[in-house]
Amino acid sequence: MQQKIADDFDRKILRELQADARITNNELAERIGLSPSPCLRRVRRLEETGVIRSYTTLVDPSAFGWSMVAIATIRLSRQNEDEIVMFEDAIRGWEEVLECHLVTGSRDYVLKVVTGSLEQYERFIKEKIARLKCVASIETSFVMNTIKEPPLAPMHVAQKCAAVLG
Repeated sequence: MQQKIADDFDRKILRELQADARITNNELAERIGLSPSPCLRRVRRLEETGVIRSYTTLVDPSAFGWSMVAIATIRLSRQNEDEIVMFEDAIRGWEEVLECHLVTGSRDYVLKVVTGSLEQYERFIKEKIARLKCVASIETSFVMNTIKEPPLAPMHVAQKCAAVLG
């Protein structure tokens, strides 16, 4: 398998773009110690190879009145293809669900859900999740405080892995 992140310059580019995706190419080049043309070629290669999947804006959920964050774990009644597809298709269409992860263990999925109140969360569960015939059980924990949230890839871990893999 070909390494998609070539060297420290690529890692520096990714670190800077994760911190500020709106940075100009000239500023990025200056920060990482390259001239603008090679810097832009590297950014384009990282985009083309899928290392940079997209550029996005992080919006505070409370701007929409979503102040309650819940972590819901879901167990399906059966883990057959029809039920998995039914569940995943439904989840993709619900704006309250910020994240959905297929996991190992006694539960099948972990969801990060935002709503404006406990009543809205209850309505979300009753009107959406619980109506799916494929759902066997739901367990919820409410987030009291978020300690760490930035969606940054751990560059130091990637660098150590690259060094070990040679």
